[in-house]
Amino acid sequence: MLSMAGKAQISQILGDWKTVDDKTGERRSVVTIYKGSDGLYYGKISKMLMYTDLDLKCDQCKGEDYNKPIEGLVIIRGMEAKDGELVGGKVLDPESGKFYYGKIYLKNGKLVLRGSLDKRGFLGRNQTWER
Repeated sequence: MLSMAGKAQISQILGDWKTVDDKTGERRSVVTIYKGSDGLYYGKISKMLMYTDLDLKCDQCKGEDYNKPIEGLVIIRGMEAKDGELVGGKVLDPESGKFYYGKIYLKNGKLVLRGSLDKRGFLGRNQTWER
C-alpha cells in the first residue's frame, strides 16, 4: 500500500509548475518535471513568464550549460523516487550557475523544492512552486 501511495504522489509531482521569486513573489517561469528514459526524474524551464527574462542566458554556468538560454535549460537532474518524494540528483540555480543537492515533495497542493549544500538537506532553503 505504501508503495502505491508513493507512486501516486510522484505522479502528482510530474508536469508543469510555476516558479515564484522568493524576494518579489512574482511568477518567473514554468518548470516541467518529467521522468527520463533512464528512469530518473528531471525538470526543465519550459517557459519564461517575465518578458524581461526571455533572452536570458546562463552566463554563470560552467561546462556544457555555459551561455545556454535559460528557457529550455534542464535545472533538475537525476533525481529518483523514494517514499513519495524525489531525492538525490542535483538542482541548478541558473542565476549563480551553482548546483545543489535536491529534494522535491508536495505540501498542501504545492511543490516544495529543497536545495541544499549537504546531502542531508540541513544547509539550504526551500522554494514553493504553484501548479
